[in-house]
Amino acid sequence: MNKKDKSAFVTIIGRPNVGKSSLLNRILGQKIAIVSSKPQTTRTRITGILTLDEYQFVFFDTPGMHKPRTQLGDYMIRSINESMSGGDVCVLVVEAKEKPGKTELLLIDKLKKSNTPCILAINKIDMLKEKEELLSSILDYSSLYDFDAVVPICATEGKGVDDLIDELKKHCVEGGHFFDDDALTDQPEKVIVSEIIREKILRLCDKEIPHSVAVVVEKMKQREDKDIIDIDATVFCEKDSHKGILIGKQGNMLKKISTFSRQDIERFFDCKVNLQVWVKVKEDWRNRRALLSNFGYDNKNFD
Repeated sequence: MNKKDKSAFVTIIGRPNVGKSSLLNRILGQKIAIVSSKPQTTRTRITGILTLDEYQFVFFDTPGMHKPRTQLGDYMIRSINESMSGGDVCVLVVEAKEKPGKTELLLIDKLKKSNTPCILAINKIDMLKEKEELLSSILDYSSLYDFDAVVPICATEGKGVDDLIDELKKHCVEGGHFFDDDALTDQPEKVIVSEIIREKILRLCDKEIPHSVAVVVEKMKQREDKDIIDIDATVFCEKDSHKGILIGKQGNMLKKISTFSRQDIERFFDCKVNLQVWVKVKEDWRNRRALLSNFGYDNKNFD
């Protein structure tokens, strides 16, 4: 271990659909967190790892703060609270054109109680027409909390991300690295695959369908004689009508989901993938603790 090595645990927080996952993917240079225009895309704490010479950052991409309506929602909120209290520094991601709302005020209140250092990342600056809009946003938030730094960014284009990293370096502490320097995430490969499939459902399906599905990878095995990975995955939904929509007329929707998922999975693993996807019904799974645990949502968060 190099005595000069430094690290920091960084929690990315914000309301749903503000660009937290896009920011994490941009920082890492590869997609490990799914991105969608629909809110509450991220359900669990996704850990991303970036090592730059002596600096190592361990990022937690949390679910968007919202009012929970199911036990799955309760799990998501507790995941946020645990991440905020356990990190060295938070990054509050907000939209440049939006005034502070209830969600931001709630998160700022949590920051005050936890006394955790926080950097404000004002995202989507590409949407601004005048510089005065950005100055107004900075003043609005600076009056609410003493942020360690304010960094305007555009997560999708990468603008300001290097500046954000420079600010995060100031919060690294000596003590070595917690992961191998070439590590990208601590998420199991099966979790990444299931999230990729869920992302395609979020993008291709409308209304309540995406939020009522869970994806479980049943089998994932590398062939011994070829550079091909065989993957079997099951999409669980809550109603027979939802199953019909997910499969689609003559199986067209499921074919689209499978095709787009396979393409992303192949890019991630850099090899050919044979992906088989099935759809099954598990009524009201979002409120059934045993099923939530089976689908990968840690049971300790429901106590």
